[in-house]
This record gives sequence, C-alpha cells and structure tokens, in this order.
Amino acid sequence: MNYNWYLLFGYVGYLVILSIISFALFLKDKKMATNGGGPVRIKEKTLLGSCVFGGAVGGFLGRIVAHHKTNKKYFSFTIYVSLLLEAATFVVLLLLAVLK
Repeated sequence: MNYNWYLLFGYVGYLVILSIISFALFLKDKKMATNGGGPVRIKEKTLLGSCVFGGAVGGFLGRIVAHHKTNKKYFSFTIYVSLLLEAATFVVLLLLAVLK
C-alpha cells in the first residue's frame, strides 16, 4: 500500500472527527438558543469555521437535525461550498491512491 492510501485514510479520519465536533456544536448552540440563550452562545464564526475546516458534513447534518440557522443564506452558501471542496479533495486523493 503506497503512502497515498495513508493520506486518504488520514483525510477521511480528519473529516469524521471535525464533522462530529461540528455536529455537536450545532446541537449545543440550538439547545442554548431554545433555553433563553444564556449569557454565552457559540459564535456564528465558530460554527462556520468548524464547517470550513473539515466539518461541513457535520454542520450540514446539524442544521437539518436541530433546524438551526436554516434561514441564514450565508450559512447555506458556506456549508455547500465547503462540502463541495471537501468532496473534490476526497476525489483527488482517491484518484491519486488508485492510479499510483
């Protein structure tokens, strides 16, 4: 097995871990929002950052499950672009691993 497979598995592992974190952040922020907000909520840039840096799948699922931030167009745009880039990176790494 060449090093490209390790790179692919590492990337997938990274995406899984970040997606779990992003999913949990969306659920936690929704819970905080429904409980009156409290003094501290998760910042929008933290939610979006978790999606941009590898957790787009978790953010996407978190929005659907929690019905959170679904009316914000920039959230949709950012998550969709992040999903596209993560999928494209996965395809490139997969092709490098298979074709070598």
